[in-house]
Amino acid sequence: MQGLKTEVEIENKRLALWVITENGLKTAKRIIDKLPDARLHLSRTLPSNSSGEAYRFDRLEESVAKVFNNYHGHIFIMSTGIVVRIIAPYIQKKTSDPGVVVMDEKGINVISLLSGHLGGANRLAKKIAGIINANPVITTATDLNFVPAIDLIAQKKGLFIENPGAIKKVSMALLAKEKIGIHDPLGFIKGDIPLKSLYTSVSKKDFLAYSEKRPSVFIGDILLDLPSTVLLLRPKTLTAGIGCNRMTPVDEIRDLLFKVLKESGLSLHSLKQIGTIDLKADEAGITSLGEQLKIPVKYYNKQDLAKVDKIKSPSLMVEKHVGVKSVCEAAAIIAAGKGRLIVPKQKTKNVTVALARESFTSLE
Repeated sequence: MQGLKTEVEIENKRLALWVITENGLKTAKRIIDKLPDARLHLSRTLPSNSSGEAYRFDRLEESVAKVFNNYHGHIFIMSTGIVVRIIAPYIQKKTSDPGVVVMDEKGINVISLLSGHLGGANRLAKKIAGIINANPVITTATDLNFVPAIDLIAQKKGLFIENPGAIKKVSMALLAKEKIGIHDPLGFIKGDIPLKSLYTSVSKKDFLAYSEKRPSVFIGDILLDLPSTVLLLRPKTLTAGIGCNRMTPVDEIRDLLFKVLKESGLSLHSLKQIGTIDLKADEAGITSLGEQLKIPVKYYNKQDLAKVDKIKSPSLMVEKHVGVKSVCEAAAIIAAGKGRLIVPKQKTKNVTVALARESFTSLE
C-alpha cells in the first residue's frame, strides 16, 4: 500500500516519531518537515488518509519493542506515563540508550525523558520546542546549573567512556564547585571546562594519590590500577597490525590481540583500527574481528608496507611468500599515521599482532 514502509526501511532514519491520537498527529505535522531524519509511526486506528509516508502499527508496545534500539532517538506525542511503561524494559545504560522525548498532544511541553546528554534528548527537546514555540522541559542538573557535562565533553571529543558509573561522581563534584583532578597530557578536553577553579591538571605520577582523595578523570590509553570512582576516558590512539594464515578463525585472532593488549597494559577501547596487507581483504577472520570490535580494517599493498623502515622483527619467511619483510608491524605503523611502534610482533602458530600509537601521542 502506498505510504506504508517496512521496519527495515524505517530503521535507516535516525528518529522515530510516535503518534496515537488525531490531535497528536496535528502536532506531529507541525514538526515533521523540520526533522528530515525522522520517520512517522502512526496508530492504525487513525484515518488512512491522515498522513503521507508513515509506518502503521497495531500495538504501540510491540512496535516500540521491535525498533527501540534501532533509532538514535524517539519522540512520543502522548502522556509521559504511557511512554515510561512502554520503554522501561528496554532501558540499558546511558552510553547506549537512545534519546527519548515526550510531548503532549497540544504541543505545549516538550520533555527530555531519557538519555538527555549522550542520547541527545536535551538537544532534541530544545530543537522541537523552538520549532513550535513550546516549553522545553530539561531536568539534568548540569544543564540547569550551567555546569560542564563531562559525558557530553567526552562524546564531543570522541573519547570512549569506559566506566559510565563514575560520571555521577565527577558531575556531583562540578555541581558542588569542588575541584576535580584531570590527567590529560594531550589536552583532549583542554578548554572544555572553562573555569580553572573547577579542576587541576595531575601528572600520571601523582594521579593515584590525588584520585584517592578527590573525584578525578583519567584520559589515556594505558591501564592503571585506579579507584573505581575515577572516570576513565579512552582516546582512539592505538592501531593493531595483524597477519594470519589462511582460514584462521576469528576467535584465534581475537585471543592473541586481547592478550597482547592486556600484557602491554593498553586499553582495548583505545583501539582505533586494524591494519593488514591487501592480500587479506577476503580473510574472514580479520573481517569478522573488525565487525565485532566495530572498528575499520585498513588494507595496504606490498609497496606501501615495504616503505616502512622502522620494522623491529623482519621475517625472511614472510618476505619469501608475501614479498615484504613485515606485515603486522608495518601495517600497524601505517594505520597509526606513520606513528610509533610500541609493541613489536607477537605471534602464535597462525597469527601475528603488533601495536602502534598515533604519532601525536605520548601517554606512557
